[in-house]
Order: sequence, then structure tokens, then C-alpha cells
Amino acid sequence: MDESLEFAGKPYPQWQRRFFTIWSGQAISMLGSQIVSFAIVWYLTEQTGSATVLAISSMFSILPNILLSPIAGTMADRSNRKRIMIISDIIVGLARLLGFFLFLTGVIQVWHIYLMIFIGSAAGAFQHPAMASSTGLMVPKKHLSRVAGMNQTLYGALNIAAPPLGALLMSLTSIANIFMLDFVTMLVAVLPLLFIPIPQPETRKDQNGDAIQQSFFEDIKEGFHYILNWKGLTLLLLSAMLINFLISPAMSLLPLLVSKHFGGNEVQLALMNSMFGIGMLIGGLILSVWGGFKRRILTSFMGLVFSGMSLAVVGFVPSTGFTIAVVAFLISAVMMPLINGPIHAVVQSAVTPEMQGRVISLIGTAAGFAMPIGLAIAGPVSDAVGIQTWFIIGGICMSLTGILGFISPAMRHIEDQHQRPESIEALSTK
Repeated sequence: MDESLEFAGKPYPQWQRRFFTIWSGQAISMLGSQIVSFAIVWYLTEQTGSATVLAISSMFSILPNILLSPIAGTMADRSNRKRIMIISDIIVGLARLLGFFLFLTGVIQVWHIYLMIFIGSAAGAFQHPAMASSTGLMVPKKHLSRVAGMNQTLYGALNIAAPPLGALLMSLTSIANIFMLDFVTMLVAVLPLLFIPIPQPETRKDQNGDAIQQSFFEDIKEGFHYILNWKGLTLLLLSAMLINFLISPAMSLLPLLVSKHFGGNEVQLALMNSMFGIGMLIGGLILSVWGGFKRRILTSFMGLVFSGMSLAVVGFVPSTGFTIAVVAFLISAVMMPLINGPIHAVVQSAVTPEMQGRVISLIGTAAGFAMPIGLAIAGPVSDAVGIQTWFIIGGICMSLTGILGFISPAMRHIEDQHQRPESIEALSTK
């Protein structure tokens, strides 16, 4: 039986068909983008052999998203989210089309690739909050955790499928054609958006019924105040920053852990990376079927405890215990969707619809800024005390964060403090 969302008596019927049509188009486009990303990295590796070039390309991939997210989230709350998604996808597609012609004509240079990476990251900064905040209005509240689980399953599947598909395509065709393939997947993502209506949150009004007019930067400031005035959400943001500070460097140090501590080579490293993707896939499927605890944030806290314990095991095992490390890494990866998925569902269900774009982007920006700080500190610390020490410290702190979540009333009851209404007084599907 089909469910319909109600918005002040105005139905949003057949939400499954509409939402998953859009979701499927976006998933296909993400696969194309992941394949192109693999092709770009391999091309730069073969053509330059420079670690600096790869590092700069990573910088252009990360920084635009972090720096533009507060602006993008505010735009998602002020503007038509559907239009933002269409424009963002088209911009990425045009960048891929540019790459196709540059590679086809043989005039490609490294700075061209940097530019295309920058454009893709910048467009993604706008597309993500628009899609994430729209999900909270298109999907019934009770199904948000399962949809979040499907998203996590998708990320795991892409991590597994994109590299071998990219390698296969590079052996069968030119990199120019791979860019054209991604342009085609962009069209697949845009077409459903042109025809399927997407709900918009109501325009906020003052006591006289007039629309509230605020400047762009007042809206950004309001997003900060919204988070800071909500203790549970503030603690959640700080937890995300701490976890990114500790765990992101651990993932970057994985090649050194495999080679220096376990004495492994690229085969062992590939096995560890594959376990991460497989674990994400398994965890996402579990969340999609189960949905998590009724109080969704408790699922995240449980995942933090077990994922942290598993990472600590990776650091504690001796050099002869590589198999144990692989199993522990797999368990940690299974827990990742159980951590991230419910948090996304909580934000989408509890945060006021007209604030979701700002809240999602500000949390992402704060957590993102913690990553390069952690990377800058982790290198010297690991050189001084050993690579496995960072896994142990990071894992223990991650588990403690989960335990603190269980005992903190503000975090445990985060969903009770700012409930999103099931129906919205005004629905725009323009």
C-alpha cells in the first residue's frame, strides 16, 4: 500500500516512486563521478609520479566543499532546492564535457585537472545540502533511518565497484571517453529532477503574516545560533569534529601501518581497503533492513563504541596478527553506517525544515575542518610514538565518545528537543 505525506492537507503522493527515482539517478551519477575520480588519480600517478601533485589534487577536492558549505547550506534554505540540485549537476556535467574535449584533443595539462576537480567539489558543496534537506521532506519520518542506511550501502558499494570498473574502462577505452560517460550519468541524474516535484519548506512569517526578510549573512549567523542554542546538537557537532580529527588520520596512515608494522605490501593494503568497502556495504544493508533502535541516536552511540574498540584492536595486535587486524577493521567498517546513517536521519527529522540546509552544511564544515588539523598532527606524533599508537588513541576516544553519548541526557534525548512537524503548512513544488 502506498503512503502519502501530508502537507497541510496537500498530499505528496507516491513518495517511494518519486524519491527513489531521483535517488537512483543521483546514485548512477555518483558512480560515474567515482569512476572519473579513479581515472584522474591514476592518470596523474602515471603522468607525473609526483606525491605533491596528488596532494594538491586532494586539496582541490576537499577544500572547496569545506569552505563553501556554509554558503551552500544557506542557499538551500533560502532558494529552490530542486533548482540548486539541477544547476549543480549541470555544472559538474559541463566540467566533465570540458575534460572530454581537453583529453580528446591532447591539450590537457595538470592545471586543467585541478580546475575540473575544484569545479566538481564546489558544485558538490551546493548539491549535498539541497538533496539532504529535501530528503527530510520527501520521506516519511519513520523511514528516514532506512533511507540513510541505503545511502550508506550505496557509499560502500561505490567504494567496492568504482575502482575495478575504472581500471577496466581505462584498459578498454580512453580517459576522454570515461569523461563522456560521466557526462551521460549526469544527464541521468538531472532528467528526473526536471519532472518530479520536490517539496519546499514554508516561508517563515512574522506576527503580521509577512515574510521575514534577512540578509544572507544573517541567515548564516542564524544557523550557528540554532546549533549553539541546542545543547544536544552542539555536543553532536563537537563529537563529529573529534571523531574526524582522530579517525581521518588513522585512515591516511593505514598504508604505513600495513607496510611498517605488519610488513605487508600492496596486496595486504588492498585487502584492508576492500574490507572497509565490504564492511560499509554490510552495515548499510543492516541499517536498511533493521532501521536501528527506536531512539535512533542510540544506534550511533552503539556504533561508536564497537567501531572504536575494533580500531583500538587494530593498533594493539602484534606484527604477526594481520588476520586479526583485517577482521577488526571489517567490524569497524560495518559500524560506520550505523554511526552516520542515524545521525543523518536525526537531523532530517528533528531539525526545522527551513534550517536543515544550514545545519547540515555547518556540521559538515566543522567536521571537515578537523580533518586537515588531525592530519597535520598525526604525522609527527606517529613518527615519534609509532603508527599503531594513533589507532589505539583514536579507537579508545571514539568508544568513549559513544559511552558519553549514552550517559549524556542532552545527546540521548536530542530527538525530543526540536521535533520537526510531520506536516508543513505550505508546500511549493515549483
